[in-house]
Amino acid sequence: MNLPNKLTILRVLMVPVFIVFMLTDLGGKFNNIIALVLFVTASLTDLLDGYLARKNNLVTNFGKFMDPLADKLLVCSALICFVATEQLPAWMVIVIIAREFIISGFRLIASDEGVVIAASYWGKVKTTVQMVMIIALLIDFPYAMVIAWAAVALTVISLVDYIAKNVDVIKKGGM
Repeated sequence: MNLPNKLTILRVLMVPVFIVFMLTDLGGKFNNIIALVLFVTASLTDLLDGYLARKNNLVTNFGKFMDPLADKLLVCSALICFVATEQLPAWMVIVIIAREFIISGFRLIASDEGVVIAASYWGKVKTTVQMVMIIALLIDFPYAMVIAWAAVALTVISLVDYIAKNVDVIKKGGM
């Protein structure tokens, strides 16, 4: 197993530890700091594994499948924890997670048609703002909810953009 894939597995393994520090008092007054360090570290492994895989020609089918799954697991886990801790309203989290399911479904349809759909500009901006939102909530940033609203807006914009750009693939898939 190559290093990028090991980093992806590490990110997946960090998720339950992150959840423990989000939802328990195991770390005492340091819970948020530990959760923050875990989240940032996991996010950085995402950047690093992708960079190493492309730079060293180590792209694998495992990585293509698990890397986006690990990312969704990390972000969705954080968002659900914020609902549990009453830092985010459930409807915001549902909108964000629903978009991920919809796009994943469209990607499956596209792959059946032999088409690989790369992440779009709006999708990348959405992901970045979601990561910033999670960090802002973890550090109790006073304007974290403004960032949350921006994340929801970008989630919807990126979904509409994705569908508009790929409507032909979707139609070919029998929809």
